[in-house]
Amino acid sequence: MHIPPDTVSLGDYERRFHERVDPAIQAYIAGAAADGVTQRDNRLAFDRVRLMPSAFADFAGASTRSVLFGEVLESPILIAPTAYHKLVHPAGEIATAQAASLTRTWMTVSTQASVAMEEVARASSAPLWFQLYCQPRWEDTLTLVGRAEDAGYKALVLTIDAVVSGIRNIEQRAGFRLPADVRAVNLDGFPPTPPVNASNGSPVFKGMLDNAPTWATVQALCRQTRLPVILKGLLNPADVSRALQCGVAGIIVSNHGGRTLDTVPATLDCLPGIVEAVDAAVPVLLDGGIRRGTDVVKAIALGASAVLLGQPVLHALSVGGMPGVAHMLTLLQTELEVAMALLGCPTLDAIDRSRIWVPLNGA
Repeated sequence: MHIPPDTVSLGDYERRFHERVDPAIQAYIAGAAADGVTQRDNRLAFDRVRLMPSAFADFAGASTRSVLFGEVLESPILIAPTAYHKLVHPAGEIATAQAASLTRTWMTVSTQASVAMEEVARASSAPLWFQLYCQPRWEDTLTLVGRAEDAGYKALVLTIDAVVSGIRNIEQRAGFRLPADVRAVNLDGFPPTPPVNASNGSPVFKGMLDNAPTWATVQALCRQTRLPVILKGLLNPADVSRALQCGVAGIIVSNHGGRTLDTVPATLDCLPGIVEAVDAAVPVLLDGGIRRGTDVVKAIALGASAVLLGQPVLHALSVGGMPGVAHMLTLLQTELEVAMALLGCPTLDAIDRSRIWVPLNGA
């Protein structure tokens, strides 16, 4: 695959993605829930925030390095879990993992990956996390956990904001169906999900939610795995205390990229409330809407330890394969460093609330 020379930002990769990818696949990857209010607001929230620089910082020893869950993190930019990378590239998650390794970027592998988690682990030299969807049978959930532990994954990312699929009208209108050669291979051998019987009047409440995870599920998972459990999809500060009581090691503020429940707030707007409720007990991360290095700065200034990228990874994979993903990640890492230099922030610790400009009228 050839990366066009005018591809110099994540927005360029997104534009190229829409130029070359099958419309039905576009609708699946880029489509939002319902009317797309939350997906748009994820992006607009970053645009609403302004940064305030400080002059004449000492940049001796400047670095984007930090420590997260006991591991050295070279840059606070991680790859979020997204399903079915083979939809846009024949090597799928293998190509993504290779690009992550080249750029020393941590990658989160989805339960719904189109390449087995063990194969992805063998292709990676950078730390991997495994994103977990709880399965209808608890023993199948534990099988996935055991496989992730045995393959050397460093953490489990438990997604909690998709107990049912969101209403994705764009995807429905496009008639998206998985191609015959793309499937969630990590679930091979598990019993198929039984069809929902809508004759009882409620296909959602009387069928889809029969095996939905609960706080007890989170607690059981934290007790039964040797890996840190990171809760992905928390927006409400009122839920933080319960999450910490269950033993979670971290929280990812996420609204599933605006793909589940529409009209919930942007993740950046939710971040300060979660950070305050956590009160430094565990790291807080964020995904949703990241497209610029300045976005990373804004998230860190509001309390995030790191951010995760979802759709931009698939955009770059579709355009340039493994080199495209590596190039995209390098672009964002470089933008972060430039933003830090121009703000007067030699390290991530220097990025705090003082870097957020607040207008005099408080608007």
